[in-house]
Amino acid sequence: MKVLLINGSPRDNSNTGIALSEIEKTLQINGIETVTMQIGNKPIRGCIACNKCGQLGKCVFEDDVNKAAEIFKECDGLVVGSPVYYASANATLIAFLDRLFTSCKIDKTMKVGASVAVARRGGTSSTFDELNKYFTITGMPVVSSQYWNSVHGRERGEAVKDFEGLQTMRTLGNNMAFLIKSINLGKESIGLPKKEEKILTNFI
Repeated sequence: MKVLLINGSPRDNSNTGIALSEIEKTLQINGIETVTMQIGNKPIRGCIACNKCGQLGKCVFEDDVNKAAEIFKECDGLVVGSPVYYASANATLIAFLDRLFTSCKIDKTMKVGASVAVARRGGTSSTFDELNKYFTITGMPVVSSQYWNSVHGRERGEAVKDFEGLQTMRTLGNNMAFLIKSINLGKESIGLPKKEEKILTNFI
């Protein structure tokens, strides 16, 4: 069992990193392997709607998106963390996720997802909502915690003082581990839900 954690912060030793590290340690305690990638400081361009991924099975641009896709294929879960910029996630992270979820053609059904937003004060709820949409559009169950998945801190390292936020991260890690294990047991005993042929309707 494996989880990929994506750090959308451009800073080393960031508050977002502190939040994700708390989840990572908790997952490892529960016997879940983890891989962490920091992409917030990388030159990730946005999707150009070329549709080449449909032919190639990967994004036409060779960068960390394709690297993450190969890891994601082997994972049971995905955690995405971002600092808050203008009540939204880091634009680099959004470009990364747009391309990852479009170009990685694997069936993501029942891989579990969780998002984390980190801010000085406000904007975490809207960022949390924004990031969760990637999971809900691809059949990925969203992991809950004891509160919205947010941690607060402004200066580098201040997140260690947010005791409630860090507890929320540990609860998230425990819940994610439980859900991954439960889904794996369910796959073995009853299999994945049956799918209808997809209907696409355009509104003109």
